[in-house]
Amino acid sequence: MTRYHPLLVALHWIMAVMVVVSLFFGKVLLSTMSNADPQKLQGLAGHMTVGLALGTLLLLRLAVRFASAKPPPAETGSAFLDKVGIGTHWIMYVLIALMVLSGLGTALSGGLFPIVFGENGEPLPANLSTLAPRLAHGLISNLLVLFVLLHTCAALYHQFHLRDGLFRRMWFGNRSR
Repeated sequence: MTRYHPLLVALHWIMAVMVVVSLFFGKVLLSTMSNADPQKLQGLAGHMTVGLALGTLLLLRLAVRFASAKPPPAETGSAFLDKVGIGTHWIMYVLIALMVLSGLGTALSGGLFPIVFGENGEPLPANLSTLAPRLAHGLISNLLVLFVLLHTCAALYHQFHLRDGLFRRMWFGNRSR
């Protein structure tokens, strides 16, 4: 077996795009907008929807990962780097789960669901950054950015330095070649 299950491949790339877009919107756009800006409600609605979808897709991805056959872990020639690679994947799963949970905690403690998805015209709280889940959300997002960069650099290292065809493992095609 040289490739991951096609559903895992699809979930990997869909989630990768969703994570990068969510991090960009949260860190670059939403964090710089005033809570009084009416467009922030639209941005939050999208951000929260994508976050909840990511949580659901993460659960599905883990279920498929445990239920399907998979290729052996990638090797770099260094036992230490091989362990870092395995650990990085699991840390990213945990960070994504923590992002979803801290986002959900922020939404619940800040009363955001009826404000963002309701039609009552209620304004956003003036400052969400005093909420503990919001502080955690920001910290976890910084860690997730670092791990996404590490993961991307490692994949590029495999593909272009080691030339071991790692990208084929996480792409569609015959699983036995």
